[in-house]
Amino acid sequence: MNTPGLTTLLVAAALPVAAETINFDSDRVGTLPAGWVAGVTGRGAPKWAIEADGTAPSAPNVLKQSGSGAFPWCVKKDVAIADGAVEVKFKPISGSEDAAGGLVWRWKDGDNYYVARANALEDNVSLYYTQNGRRNTLKYVNAPVAKNQWHALRVEFSGKRMKVALDGKVYIELDDEHIVGPGAVGVWTKADSVTSFDDFSYSSLAKP
Repeated sequence: MNTPGLTTLLVAAALPVAAETINFDSDRVGTLPAGWVAGVTGRGAPKWAIEADGTAPSAPNVLKQSGSGAFPWCVKKDVAIADGAVEVKFKPISGSEDAAGGLVWRWKDGDNYYVARANALEDNVSLYYTQNGRRNTLKYVNAPVAKNQWHALRVEFSGKRMKVALDGKVYIELDDEHIVGPGAVGVWTKADSVTSFDDFSYSSLAKP
């Protein structure tokens, strides 16, 4: 899925070699999506599962996190992308400490990956790298993130250049090279966030 009007940071010569959109509708309610693995960076008891949601952008199913933990994550483990894009629609439902939805990429393991987050409690978009289990802030930018509404979060990454967009508007664009090489992609929350996800998509690019 491509957000209309969103400019790309990836070079025109790059060739798409893999792309997929996952709407979770073929997965059984109460289970993890096929080919995905879930866990938490730090401590906690996250609960990731497929649930029915009639408000979903592509009903009937969503992937929902309803437990809690420092930084819960759920990734598609059979994907390894160094340069490309990842996007998801998410609905922040509740949370007193955090009400957020996020994307992870170049995920090596539960302690090493990039993450972009949109937070409905703080009305901002943020970019981090997690290294050796420690989350490090790269940038925060104010942005409207309404609770109980569906939003689109997208990240494009090529080499050290990264671009983060929310609902079709780019909020963060910067260079960083703490996490390099291919890794998995997936979704992320924080603390007591209860968040639903739908229409997860990713693409990989190879340069000739």
